[in-house]
Amino acid sequence: QLQFVESGGGLVQPGGSLRLSCALSGSGFTLDEFLIGWFRQAPGKELEGVSCISSTDGLTYYSNSVKGRFTISGDNANNTVYLQMNSLEPEDTAVYYCTARLLVLGTVQAMCESFEADYWGQGTQVTVSA
Repeated sequence: QLQFVESGGGLVQPGGSLRLSCALSGSGFTLDEFLIGWFRQAPGKELEGVSCISSTDGLTYYSNSVKGRFTISGDNANNTVYLQMNSLEPEDTAVYYCTARLLVLGTVQAMCESFEADYWGQGTQVTVSA
């Protein structure tokens, strides 16, 4: 069974950093078959496509709200995608979901802007507070 498992969320002070991980679990699948995206949902706010990556060619997408602060990267050998989050702000508080889209079905921009995902992780809470 194919699953994407997030980890790395938690409580951090403003200005701090966290790194989220998304691990592909399931025999017969490899990361380079998918686009991977991080979406987030804060209470009372709309879903946001934070960052998406194609690990095959390295193409990435970032929402304007995180550009310059977050970095997405892929480790194909370990079937894991990371989201390094620096200079965190209270507005970054949300549940972060790892999502995946079959590579042949889309682009990183479409995935992040239109929330095109075939698979979703269970979500990990990120709280930025003093």
